[in-house]
Amino acid sequence: MDPELKRFKEELLEAISHFKSELQGVRTSRPTSRLIEDIKVEYFGQMTPVKQLGSIMIVPPYEMAVGVWDRGAASEVAKAIEAANLGLSVSVDGSTVRLHLPMLSADRREELLKLAKTMAEKERIRVRGLRDEANKRVKALGANEDVQFTLKEGIQELTNEANKEIDSLLAAKTEEIAE
Repeated sequence: MDPELKRFKEELLEAISHFKSELQGVRTSRPTSRLIEDIKVEYFGQMTPVKQLGSIMIVPPYEMAVGVWDRGAASEVAKAIEAANLGLSVSVDGSTVRLHLPMLSADRREELLKLAKTMAEKERIRVRGLRDEANKRVKALGANEDVQFTLKEGIQELTNEANKEIDSLLAAKTEEIAE
């Protein structure tokens, strides 16, 4: 594979990976540790993510629990999660913080669908920008027209594949939100 195509493919993989991680943060009816793992908690004067203060467990179908390693930090973790305004019911049971995800209302589902679609569109725009940059780099190579044409075709094929991947990830998230 041409070095320019290889570089472009790596850029696209990074963009799709970023999109996947963003989608994981969109709340659905299913609990996921991604919802709370990066929430910052004040712990001994430092802002520390929840994932560094305890282990996050999923309790199917609609619950999560954080087993906090320092029992004294459990109430601070609970306060931080409540302050994040995710619509979760939070309770403290010793060194465990229990979270309950209420069912999503129809309005909230619509909001989440719009958010996911907006995120997908931003990623498509990013992919188009990467494609344009790659095409400029190909043109700057100064190779003959046949080589440039072949490289640009390869770039477009990779772009189409990336857009299909974005669409399939969006479809999966849409299905998850609709549950």
